[in-house]
Parts: sequence; structure tokens; C-alpha cells
Amino acid sequence: MKIDELLQPEIQNYIIQNETTKITELAFKKNPFQNIDFKTILNQISSRSKAKTKLPTWFNTKNIIYPTKISLEQTSSETTAKYKSQLVSGKNLIDLTGGFGIDDYYFSKTVSQVTHCEINEELSTIATHNFKALNVSNISCISGESAQILKKLNQKFDTIYIDPSRRNEAKGKVFMLKDCEPNVVELQKFYFEYTSKILLKTAPILDITAGINELKNVKSIHVVAVENEVKELIWELEQNYNDCVEIKTRNFTKTKLEIFDFKLNSNSISNFSLPKKYLYEPNSAIMKSGGFSEIGSQFNLFKLHQNSHLYTSNTIVNFPGRIFEIEKEIQFSKKELKLHLQNKQLNITIRNFEDTVENLRKKYKIKDGSNDYCFFTTDKNDTKIVLICKKYNLK
Repeated sequence: MKIDELLQPEIQNYIIQNETTKITELAFKKNPFQNIDFKTILNQISSRSKAKTKLPTWFNTKNIIYPTKISLEQTSSETTAKYKSQLVSGKNLIDLTGGFGIDDYYFSKTVSQVTHCEINEELSTIATHNFKALNVSNISCISGESAQILKKLNQKFDTIYIDPSRRNEAKGKVFMLKDCEPNVVELQKFYFEYTSKILLKTAPILDITAGINELKNVKSIHVVAVENEVKELIWELEQNYNDCVEIKTRNFTKTKLEIFDFKLNSNSISNFSLPKKYLYEPNSAIMKSGGFSEIGSQFNLFKLHQNSHLYTSNTIVNFPGRIFEIEKEIQFSKKELKLHLQNKQLNITIRNFEDTVENLRKKYKIKDGSNDYCFFTTDKNDTKIVLICKKYNLK
């Protein structure tokens, strides 16, 4: 990719003017620029449109150059990058897997000097250009293999940041850190020769217990969700740390940040009850964390069943997740379901229930949508029940 060619005013204007045009439509048109590959321009248009919500700072900055589709998909969003920047401070940080540079842009706001390492030379060149376009002067970019760069620089860093990617031959297998590049499991001891703190980003598919078993010196794990979708796990590794692991869940919604923290193996015990007045469904970050006993204990809630992960109480609490007021409880029987649900418009959720939403809709002619909610679940007596609810919004 020749950045200078893409930066020509007429090409940049064309990219901006066509940001809402379907790429499939543009692909059939004649390339208006003879000196540059049309696919390259189309990639810029496609990537820029995707950046509008995920990376608004980049979208709203002139002369930004975008990488390949897969690089853009794998990069952090601004929401998660801002959060990670709160976890670091000090004089210097080195990012061993710099990529498009979203994380480093935000690290540069809390760390005096950031080093961006990227094995892909073209991606390193793009990041270097974009940091200049964004008026960032405290990030230096180096292209090359990260371990060799560390050895060559031969200095201590306050933080080493790594976002390893799965090797091609590992696709389809169970996600393990040892199957990623760089192999943090193998290199962790080497990294601690250059820092006392490692910040590691992994995909949400990684099993937390498996990760803890693979790594050493895990101090805390941040489960980060945006609009109730888990986006990434952030692992804080501290040299010589061998104490209890803290789990920190964060769910960024349009109106607030939902926070729930607990110590792993805290020995919290669940209390069980039949449905009371209110029903609570933990957000996706808490569900990923596995803190099912801890959430009930901290908020003084009763669990419906060991495997249902739904909670209940007679008094309302400010809960990190969805809250519902139970209007009716019915037993799971053909007669009851026909009487109360058939031809009704309901949002359906299943928890610890042996059926699918699609089958239930088809079988009992339940329409989609509306402000009414229906939970198919199992209570503490192993009885299948259906809870008809209204969403409760705390003022």
C-alpha cells in the first residue's frame, strides 16, 4: 500500500463522498483513478464506514489510513481502549503487538512514552502515519519481531502490553494461550526480565480457569463488555504475585457503567428460593466471570436454581444487569401455556431449560417483541416454570 497515493485530495474526497455507498455497487463501477488499485480504495471506504461507531476519533480525523479488514476487526474499540488506559501509568510502556494502534493511542494519554511494535511492516507504517495525523508525539513505532526488539532495546518498562493472536493451525481447536502468537505462556519468564507488570488482552472465548492454569502471577482479570456483549478479557500479571486473583467485571451501556468485582474462590454460598416479587438477570460480563454465588451474596439475593443463574427478591436492589417485576408464574404444561401465552407477543429467555426459543415460539404460537418478557427456567425444586414479567427500570 502506498500511503502517499491514498492521501491525494481527490482520492480522500472520493472515500468520504462514498462512505454510505454499498461496496458491492461501487465494485461494478469503473475505477476513476488510474494510478491506484481500486480494491485498495474500496477497502478504505469499507473500513472507514465500520470505524464510524467503533472508532469515532479516527473516523472524524482527516487523512486516516485504514488497514486490512481483519486488522480492523481484531482491533480494540475506543470504549475498551479507554478502559485499558486506566490500568497503566508511569514513564514507559511497550506494546509487543501494536496492530492498528488504538490501544497505544489511549495508553499515550496516561504513560509518558509508548513503544508500538508490529511485525507487519505495512501495518507499522500505517500506525506511524495515523499517530501523526492524530497529533500524537509520544509514540514511537518499530517494525519487527517483538522478542528481538525487547532484547535490542534492553531496558526496563513499567508495563508490557500484549494482544496475542491465534495461529492459523490452531483454528478449530479449544482456545489455549499456548496456541497464540506470541506464546505468552512460554515467554512470560522472559518478559519479566524487562518489566514487573504485563497487561494481556485475550478474546472472550478463552476459558478463565484454563487461562489461570496456563499463566503464572495472575493478579486480576477484567471481563469487559459493551452493551451486554463481552468484548475482551484483560489479564494483569505482576511479577512474584501469588495471592488471590480478583475478577473485575465491567459492562458499558449507553447510560452507565455496571461494575461487579469479587475474589476468585471467595467461598460464597448461594441461598435458594422460589420466585419472589423481582427477578434479576446478570449482565454478560458477570455470566462470563462465573461469579454466580458471589453476585447473590453481595446483593443479598436468592437464586432460583443452582444452574439457572437467575435471582429473586421481594425488595428492589440496584443490580448490574436486567431487572424484572414478576407478574405471573405458571407451571410448564400445555394447558397453562396455551391459556397464558398462545398468540401473545413476548420476548423469550431460556435459562436452565431443555428447549430452544425457536421451538417454544413455534409450538405455542408466541409472537416476538413487545415490552413483556417470558422466562422459561427451572426452580429450586427442579420444576419447570414460566415467569411472565415486565422490565423494571430503576429511577
